[in-house]
Amino acid sequence: MTATTIAELPQTAHIYVRADGRGDYATIQEAVLSVPENNQIPTVIHLAPGVYHEEVVVSGARPLVTIVGEDPLTTEISYGRYAGMMWENGDPTTTFRTATLAVYANHFCMENVGIRNSYDGSQSGGRQALALYASGEHHIYRNCRFYGGQDTLYSRDGSHYFERCYIDGDVDFIFGGARAVFYQCEIYCKNPNPEDREKKGYIAAPSTPAAQRFGLVFMECNITGNMADGMMFLGRPWHPASDPYYVGMCVFMRCELGSLIAEAGWKQMGGFQVLTNRLYEYQNYGPGAASHEMRRQLSDEEAKEYTPERILGWTDLGWL
Repeated sequence: MTATTIAELPQTAHIYVRADGRGDYATIQEAVLSVPENNQIPTVIHLAPGVYHEEVVVSGARPLVTIVGEDPLTTEISYGRYAGMMWENGDPTTTFRTATLAVYANHFCMENVGIRNSYDGSQSGGRQALALYASGEHHIYRNCRFYGGQDTLYSRDGSHYFERCYIDGDVDFIFGGARAVFYQCEIYCKNPNPEDREKKGYIAAPSTPAAQRFGLVFMECNITGNMADGMMFLGRPWHPASDPYYVGMCVFMRCELGSLIAEAGWKQMGGFQVLTNRLYEYQNYGPGAASHEMRRQLSDEEAKEYTPERILGWTDLGWL
């Protein structure tokens, strides 16, 4: 009997994207769609440097996808959809369909890529314009840059880990109900009109379900920007559709706070008050750190519970 040779499946599949057409695909979306539905082989999509002018959607049927660029300053996905923009059928775009990158899959990773919503607010409609819509378990974003204005990064649900990322915006620009850790990130509070010294802004808008223990947690981040002193708030609690069963949960811990942070730290939203939500700080420092009745501090014992592994529910913070 002759032996039968059985070809083994590759441990990881690799796809190469170049906008000039010299890769496997010229667009990122084509590369994503080439991944089989219900994929079980980790797939790495490599991006050549350049600006990719497209919307990218990673559906829930395509898990185990990693997108890798060489440098987030030279490898960027950019698009300019915004709330109120009309579709071809005449319907207005909702906020949650404006994302330059929308990820619905589990086990997604991205490294060294810039994501930009290029909408500049000059058209009629809302200011909401997402760079990222993230929904799913076990997302890792490392050394990425997210550019926007209002509603830049929507961490909708699931578990998301952001490490050494840059995120900019002005109003509620990091928001959602996920369990999300932002570790050693630069959070840049951007005033589109620096001459307007009265403009107020808000970094986080957590919409954490009441039964969920953890929400948006910022660890060892640097809070910078061009907002006027005292005009930026750490965040405010977002209750979608005024639903009382959301109790916003957000913590800034061991972060450097610039002078742009308001003395009160937090702000009410839609009638939902700061002290009835779960908004805390721990060992922050810098000119924006202050003592105020609205700025509740975790105790040392409470702070021990805040580790990335405990917040996310998984221990593998590396690549899949």
